[in-house]
Amino acid sequence: MAKKKTTKIFVLDTNVILHDHTCIYQFQENDIVIPITVLEELDKFKRGNDPINFQAREFVRELDDIVGEKKFNGGIKLGADKGKLIIMTGKPFSEEMKQSFREDIPDHRILAIAYHITQENPDRPVILVSKDINLRMKAKSLHLLAEDYYNDKVKDIQILSKGVTEIDPFDEGMIETLYNEGMLSLELTGWEKAPEANEYFILRSGKASVLARYDESVQKLIRVEKRTAYGIKPRNAEQTFSLDALLNPEIKLLALTGKAGTGKTLLALAAALEQNKSFGQILLARPIVALSNKDLGYLPGDAQEKISPYMQPLFDNLAVIKHNFNARSPEYQKIEELLKEERLIITPLAYIRGRSLSNSFFIIDEAQNLTPHEIKTIITRAGEGTKLVFTGDLQQIDSPYLDMKSNGLAYMTERMRDHSIFAHVNLVKGERSYLAELASDLL
Repeated sequence: MAKKKTTKIFVLDTNVILHDHTCIYQFQENDIVIPITVLEELDKFKRGNDPINFQAREFVRELDDIVGEKKFNGGIKLGADKGKLIIMTGKPFSEEMKQSFREDIPDHRILAIAYHITQENPDRPVILVSKDINLRMKAKSLHLLAEDYYNDKVKDIQILSKGVTEIDPFDEGMIETLYNEGMLSLELTGWEKAPEANEYFILRSGKASVLARYDESVQKLIRVEKRTAYGIKPRNAEQTFSLDALLNPEIKLLALTGKAGTGKTLLALAAALEQNKSFGQILLARPIVALSNKDLGYLPGDAQEKISPYMQPLFDNLAVIKHNFNARSPEYQKIEELLKEERLIITPLAYIRGRSLSNSFFIIDEAQNLTPHEIKTIITRAGEGTKLVFTGDLQQIDSPYLDMKSNGLAYMTERMRDHSIFAHVNLVKGERSYLAELASDLL
């Protein structure tokens, strides 16, 4: 007779639920414990327009659907091949906790519950799941098991720095064919494995080189030419690839990654303006991550004055484009017209909720500060004729509960790669100035 598998007990921290309100369904046959303190904390997050407020409300609604008129009495089954959901009321601090943690705060109450469950279930692994590194360290100091929420973490971080493949040496005759004919059949390369859809290449042979993209639909390498978008010219290969993807109507979803100063947002905005006749509106948005964990209410002024500092970098990019033209030029006047008619909108991401995303060119800046669920929510609202561009620097994550492997931009790039409507370009070289490039590399 087969031995019955020992299931685990996972104790969830508040930040896991605010990261993914569907998290309780991601632990297979294992049991889930929600400390009562977590429900108290979620109650504080239910009101508001930020993504975490949405997550809190959705989880509370989901909890209400699961429980209904039932009583917990040992837990409620979450479904076939799933474990039980248990709401655990507060437990007294152990002597060791009293000596270690003098403050009675939510984190410590969660630890007390995890400690109590561990003592009551010596034959089952009890694991505290939290996106708070400090809380995980506190748990481990009490000899408790603790881990991050891994369900939406990227498995191979190296793919995020790929974006462009360089091959040197590459057959000189094939480079000449690409130049003369604009394309090269994949069969002629002799490659054993086909590239990913919309993978970009720098192909070199001595002094000869060519830029190319793999078109999966025709199984050919297509030569990529330098193009200008609304007065903005690419200054390196990665920027050339970025504009190629931005101006390609077949690519509906694009990730532009790279450090500050590589031109991600500027290129995206220039490409959007270049194609303004093809889209009903251009939306440029970014998530607001309050500094030093302070809410926006901490800042002085009305709502517009509070968000203005966060939006200024986006207006700066628009100013760079406008400076390429005389104030009386048709291009300059077109930008003014788009702003006046609200066909060009620069706004915090939270203010986009409820807007129609049909026939839109939608640029989401600083996307590394979004959770995977937030990214999914944005993409699934895209209607016909919409193009989505996510830009971000995976080295500059401002959220305390996200890292290079768990942020939404990385998650989307890993999951969507090799699909014909998706492209990813990682920009490497900073183009603001030599000083900015040096600081980015050395400081």
